[in-house]
Amino acid sequence: MGYFTDYRDVYFLCGPALAGGKNPSVTGQSLNRYRCFFCLAGKTLITEVKAVFEAADRSVEAGRKQVGRIVGRDTSGLSTQEIKTAALETLAENLSDGVIAPMFWFALLGLPGMLTYKMINTLDSMIGYTNERYKEFGCTAARIDDAANYLPARITAYLMLIVSGNWHKRLFLAEFGHAHASPNAGYPEAALAAILDGRFGGAHTYFGEVVEKPFIGVHERPFTMEDLQTAIRVNNQTEMWMGLWVCVMVAFI
Repeated sequence: MGYFTDYRDVYFLCGPALAGGKNPSVTGQSLNRYRCFFCLAGKTLITEVKAVFEAADRSVEAGRKQVGRIVGRDTSGLSTQEIKTAALETLAENLSDGVIAPMFWFALLGLPGMLTYKMINTLDSMIGYTNERYKEFGCTAARIDDAANYLPARITAYLMLIVSGNWHKRLFLAEFGHAHASPNAGYPEAALAAILDGRFGGAHTYFGEVVEKPFIGVHERPFTMEDLQTAIRVNNQTEMWMGLWVCVMVAFI
């Protein structure tokens, strides 16, 4: 499987299912294919996470600078291990928020559902962090986003275990999936921690304030480029199988 195109290929191969009707026009098929394509956010983050690992292997300063492009925490004091951990955590969370959740809402409500979800998720990213100016509005956006991601996050996590041949580690999700400030992000992160037999979480600094996060997993070990390749492969396979399921749902239900 290629790194970036697997789940997109599913959508392009299943044009009639994506067109929103039983007898869609060629133009309608093409428009919906491209709309779906731009609602999915898998490729860019994989590229960024690979760049983080490569930078961290060159120097800790380069790694801190690179990971700062994709995380909200203060990266100035991160170690090489913490840099790579942050990148893998972000990759797992984005698999749910950026790919599986949009697919899920497309399957339920079609293209309007996918676009509405993307608006909710973007709003949470913009103002979901609590501050005095946007406190009430930001909290509302965050709660709506939590609700919209509740099922997709759990589907993502269990599907990651299935495609990686780690279904026997499902109890790990029950133990560590809730070990996160977010009611959802902990599940895909716990799935990846289980697959890699590693540990995520711990204390981080956000906007000058230290935030204590529970550990996800118990086996602390250095993450390597081989771990990244495993994570990317799991991402691709999860996206592929979710994409196939969505196409079947839209075409026949």
